[in-house]
Amino acid sequence: MGHALNNTLQDVIIRFKRMQGYNACWVPGTDHGGIATQNVVEKILLKEGITRQELGREKFLERMWQWRKETGDTILHQLKKLGCSCDWERLRFTMDDNCSRAVLNAFVELYKQGLIYWGSRLVNWCVRCGTALADIEVEYREHKGHLWYIRYPLKSAISHQP
Repeated sequence: MGHALNNTLQDVIIRFKRMQGYNACWVPGTDHGGIATQNVVEKILLKEGITRQELGREKFLERMWQWRKETGDTILHQLKKLGCSCDWERLRFTMDDNCSRAVLNAFVELYKQGLIYWGSRLVNWCVRCGTALADIEVEYREHKGHLWYIRYPLKSAISHQP
């Protein structure tokens, strides 16, 4: 339901802008699904009595690509049935060579300009999936409890102030 509403709103906006005289192009595309695809494929594997860890990384990735190949056009068919006014000749997939290369080049350029950096930081970790999660995928709940501060002495600490 959410995808239909979202794409209907995009369609309304793109048509409205065209009626105002803008040369508005809506390029349709799909992505590889990331964590969502991983969860679906893991559920399929569990029905077969296998975990992704038992399968191994390479075989698991093969299964994910197989699932994407079998189901990837579903969303596009739904958009066409909705009558979305996309430029279907320009259809894109995020893992296409051109798209992947463009993303890599953009990151390299941003890095060279000092606008992004490679570093260590805390990440949200899913213990069930055994993988990092994006901030948007985390559900927060308030919980009454205690917050403890623990001071560890450092070998070369200048100050012991918290």
